[in-house]
Amino acid sequence: MKLALFDCDGTLVDSAGLIHEVMARTFEDFGLARVTLDATKSIIGLTLDIAIARLMHQPHVDDRAQAMTAHYKKLYGGVRAEMNFREPLFPGIAELLATLSARDELLLGAVTGKSRRGLDQICASHGYEKTFFVSRTADDCPSKPHPAMVTECCGEAGIDPKDTVVIGDAIYDMQMAKSAGALAIGVAWGYASVPELVEAGADHIARTPHDILDWMETHHA
Repeated sequence: MKLALFDCDGTLVDSAGLIHEVMARTFEDFGLARVTLDATKSIIGLTLDIAIARLMHQPHVDDRAQAMTAHYKKLYGGVRAEMNFREPLFPGIAELLATLSARDELLLGAVTGKSRRGLDQICASHGYEKTFFVSRTADDCPSKPHPAMVTECCGEAGIDPKDTVVIGDAIYDMQMAKSAGALAIGVAWGYASVPELVEAGADHIARTPHDILDWMETHHA
């Protein structure tokens, strides 16, 4: 039995527009300059309070970062509804998950910097409530690149990290996978560049979701 753990934002769904708009409004509401889209993309994958601190160029989460985190969470639902954001699946993801879900020898999981509520919303909107056998969120574990999300999923599934692959678009996903002793696939359609993913330890770069299937046929079957 093998385990494939998917990141969410930038890997399964294109959520950068929504995350950026909520982040930009949060910074404005605290009297700070709106962050750029590139800056927002650079922190997607981190737990929210750490991401906000990093955007303010602070080494640690302070009271203001915590207050901004609470404000971001308060804004999120309204902005999502107001702007009609649905966090669409990237092209080919639906087919990829359908194919992998049908494999008896493979379990699927989700490891995300989103909250549990955020992951549940994504799964509900795309019909994936029962797709992921295991999952860990920012509510459950330390922020990526800490290995806990991977090691806890492996423990719950009863699968060794060496029989696990983490699939993500961020350097934090690659670093998390390697520190947990798992394999790492970086996806080229997300928010980090291919050179960044390679430098962070990616064992393979998938240019399309179909590339993940091809890799699994030869390396992870």
